[in-house]
Amino acid sequence: MDTQQTTTRRRHDRGFARRVAGMAAVAGLGLAAWAGPAQAATGATTPTCSAAALKATYGQQLGGGMNHEGVVIRLRNLSGKTCALRGYPGLGLENSAHKKLTTHTSWGSTWYAHDPGKKTLFLKDGQSAEAVVAWTHANTGTSGAVHASYLEITPPASTQHKTLAFPQWVDHGDLSVTALAGHIGVTP
Repeated sequence: MDTQQTTTRRRHDRGFARRVAGMAAVAGLGLAAWAGPAQAATGATTPTCSAAALKATYGQQLGGGMNHEGVVIRLRNLSGKTCALRGYPGLGLENSAHKKLTTHTSWGSTWYAHDPGKKTLFLKDGQSAEAVVAWTHANTGTSGAVHASYLEITPPASTQHKTLAFPQWVDHGDLSVTALAGHIGVTP
């Protein structure tokens, strides 16, 4: 390439780079303007509910044929301020000495309820979120059955859990749970 072609090419490349940078800046401003209100509307500044801010309780007990059993669990915000939850609670089984037992948790619809899917819930002080936990159980002492005394419930995005009494036989330690929602309709 001669000097004239090299100079022209550099000018072209710089002009192209400026146009791309300009378009990116304009797009960025548009995205920032769009994302700002969206983040404010979804509570980007609302803290996640910690395990310490929540009280875990049981709601409706669910029974059914074919060795199915379940329960509604509730996580109530007692923090004194609004906090957010999104997703599925973590679950774990413990024996009577609070030793962890083998537990397998699957997320989604259960025998008793359709999964509402992940949605961000903003819980004001005193409000609750609930999920439906289900399992099967054979007769006491059946091979593969786990005898639990307690249920660990870990809120989404938390490393701490709540513990509730749970004197149940659970086949193979298998639990299924829906995502948290303000209310979940169940089929008892």
